[in-house]
Amino acid sequence: MAFTYSVDPGDPDASYLSFWRERHLCTLTTLRPDGTPHLVPVGVTYDPGARLARVITNGSSAKARHVRAAGDEGAPVAVCQVDGRRWATLEGRAVVVTEPERVEEAVLRHAERYGRTPSPNPARVAIEITLTRALGRP
Repeated sequence: MAFTYSVDPGDPDASYLSFWRERHLCTLTTLRPDGTPHLVPVGVTYDPGARLARVITNGSSAKARHVRAAGDEGAPVAVCQVDGRRWATLEGRAVVVTEPERVEEAVLRHAERYGRTPSPNPARVAIEITLTRALGRP
């Protein structure tokens, strides 16, 4: 197993990308208004070509509220997955998107990675994370 400290999130090596294609529960860390971290389990998809990670959620969730509160510049966030000694973290700026085609893209990618289509949810939004850093030991 290769040890990786940092990779380009837009051009990851094969082992890093392969690890993100495996089915794993992940975590999303956002910041509350008081600056303390809020960490929750989520499904994450990684699109290195677009330098994006995506999370689908209900528009009224705490994670969506935290991201929205950061304003137009987006919220600093991190997503992470762990499998034994293997781990990978993606960091970047997140925004909440509501445009149907962007939410649907996130849903399709989620279904592809996790092997099932989420139940319909008219309040669903997507959190899109523009990636600035990738770390890990895949």
